[in-house]
Amino acid sequence: MLKDKIAIITGASSGIGYATAVAFSKAGAKVAVGARRTDKLESLREEITKMGGQVHVQKLDVTKRSDCDSFIDAVVKKWGTVDILVNNAGLMPLSFFKNRKLDEWDQMIDVNIKGVLYCTAAAIPHMLAKKSGHIINISSVAGRIVFPAGSVYCATKHAVTALSEGLRQEFSQRSGIRVTCVEPGVVATELTNTITDESLKAFVESTKKMEALRAEDIANAILYAAESPNHVNVNEILIRPTTQER
Repeated sequence: MLKDKIAIITGASSGIGYATAVAFSKAGAKVAVGARRTDKLESLREEITKMGGQVHVQKLDVTKRSDCDSFIDAVVKKWGTVDILVNNAGLMPLSFFKNRKLDEWDQMIDVNIKGVLYCTAAAIPHMLAKKSGHIINISSVAGRIVFPAGSVYCATKHAVTALSEGLRQEFSQRSGIRVTCVEPGVVATELTNTITDESLKAFVESTKKMEALRAEDIANAILYAAESPNHVNVNEILIRPTTQER
């Protein structure tokens, strides 16, 4: 189903993005990967190339509209179109609101919301032109529930979940563009490394003791949605570790 499809993945230098790029390549897709850490992207390029896959690597800061536009433009120039966009880039610097970490709030809003908007805006004209495509947004279980120290992070992920449904209603029936919102629970990635609030040390340690999901688990869920027949629109995938209560 993904043979020779053109898949774009943001935040691909590690974790879910990296694993998704590998999974898509194994399924036969041509993969374009973007992130700020180009050294990690080069490792990904090497892995995909060794498998015989085709990969386009480009430095990408999703908070910069010009980066998003140039990334999509480069992919279209190289391969002619965009079939799948995986908006994966995200940050999770959890903190209690009273600690007023405004710079971190700005960063989360820029990456988690604006980054999704910019990349989707850059890709959507190419999908509309052929009346087909698939937008896959990585939200979170935090896009459904709210918890202490997660007020702003949860707000950004609720926004991604709402945006996904809005895009589905606007584009799926009218233009044949499918939309999927993936909502992972605790995943063993670098995401918690951005937490600077000292009072959350115990929380971070507790997540490390849990048998968390692996990045490959989420990649497989994304692959399931992407490989579904065109008449099937997998709208939401909520996936938690078995041991996660909320």
